[in-house]
Amino acid sequence: MTIALRGITWDHERGRDSVVAASAAYAAERDVEITWEARSLQAFADQGLEALTERFDLLVIDHPHIPHAAHAGLLAAVPDGEGPAAFVGRSYESYRWEGAQYGLAIDAASQVAAYRSDLLPTPPRTWEAVLELAKEGVVLWPSKPIDAFASTFTLTSGLQGADGGRSGFGEPAAFAQAWDLLGQLRDLVPPECAAQNPIQVADTLAAADRWAYAPLLYGYSNYAREGFREHLVRWTDIPEIDGEPRGSMLGGAGLAVSARSAHLEEATAFATWVATGDVQRGVYATGGGQPGHVHAWEDEALNALTHDFFTGTRRTLELASLRPQHPDFMAVQDAACERVHRGLAAREAAAPVLADLDEMFATLGVADAGR
Repeated sequence: MTIALRGITWDHERGRDSVVAASAAYAAERDVEITWEARSLQAFADQGLEALTERFDLLVIDHPHIPHAAHAGLLAAVPDGEGPAAFVGRSYESYRWEGAQYGLAIDAASQVAAYRSDLLPTPPRTWEAVLELAKEGVVLWPSKPIDAFASTFTLTSGLQGADGGRSGFGEPAAFAQAWDLLGQLRDLVPPECAAQNPIQVADTLAAADRWAYAPLLYGYSNYAREGFREHLVRWTDIPEIDGEPRGSMLGGAGLAVSARSAHLEEATAFATWVATGDVQRGVYATGGGQPGHVHAWEDEALNALTHDFFTGTRRTLELASLRPQHPDFMAVQDAACERVHRGLAAREAAAPVLADLDEMFATLGVADAGR
């Protein structure tokens, strides 16, 4: 008898086509069929999991949801599998809570940089060079609220040399420098960037010869594949701080299993299978995915397929920052996104913005003990 599972993912080729391709390969050898639905990128970041875990067996989710979902009993713990060393950077640990694994890092991402190599053969490596290039009118920066917050978190973490959001938001000197850099960037990119996300900016880069570079946006290896869009977009490390591309806010997506699934064993078996190295660098990646497994990031054929996406951005992934892990984090992030976006739009000084962010993040206390 064929087992029917339902999955929910996010509506982009990277999030949708990858799991559909993997599910087809899985079903060809087992009596398990998986039907996938997709939600928007914003819903992927914002939507609560209570209703979704009632309807779906498998969920592709954003890792900051893990502490709340695990604490509320919405997700089933999954086998530890190959452990953290098998996944790039801190991807594996981002789905861990109170000593158990509640998601497997089938997709890895952080803020990286994108460029058109036909227009800009050598992308800038420092923030000083980024701002000089932006003065030429060829730079984009997605800075809708969640992305403006991500960039602020990235730069603050990189400049202070430690994850932001612990015991407040960040060190005053590091935040002030980050805020100044982002303020200069805001004034040098088109105003419409304030309402755009990384997908929209990547599409713009790929569509015409007007724009050449974006310094901070979540990476999408799809755009580095021949024929995906009109023009090829290449990806590289974020601008360096003290010689390192450090601090980038970790993103990515994990595959989780609903604790309410009527087919818990079968759903867990599929999630574990998708996270293995051979599947990650095979059908999952060729289906359009952006794997989290180290074997995929070190696969020469996959790197060639994506014009060096994996070798070009791995250092950034390895040095990425991790948001606080806490059941109440999403509410704090929502408020912080609004505050950062409003502060940038109003050209506020750093101090009052940091004071508000510090107050928000202080409510989380010492959050990372749950890891």
